[in-house]
Amino acid sequence: MIMVPLEWYLILAAALFCAGLYGVLSRRNAVAILMGVELMLNAVNVNLVAFWRYTEPAAVTGQAFALFVYAVAAAEAAVGLALIIAIWRTRGTVTLEEIDLLKG
Repeated sequence: MIMVPLEWYLILAAALFCAGLYGVLSRRNAVAILMGVELMLNAVNVNLVAFWRYTEPAAVTGQAFALFVYAVAAAEAAVGLALIIAIWRTRGTVTLEEIDLLKG
């Protein structure tokens, strides 16, 4: 069996995280920003599972943390999309520059 080096997983996770960070910082659309956050959470999951596999494969701590991150990502997506839908219904836009609901 051919073993993939840990560095390859870390490079993949860094590329995913950078792509997600670029998506968060450069987009104006709230849905695109949520997609960038999801990419960053997936990069964290790749790191967790890679380090689990290469340091302590007998324990399940890496998998447990990855499942926890998936649960947080699912909750974030559900709440974020619910907020975006509510804003769309009231304001008619999801562009973050045009949303000023909290301004007095």
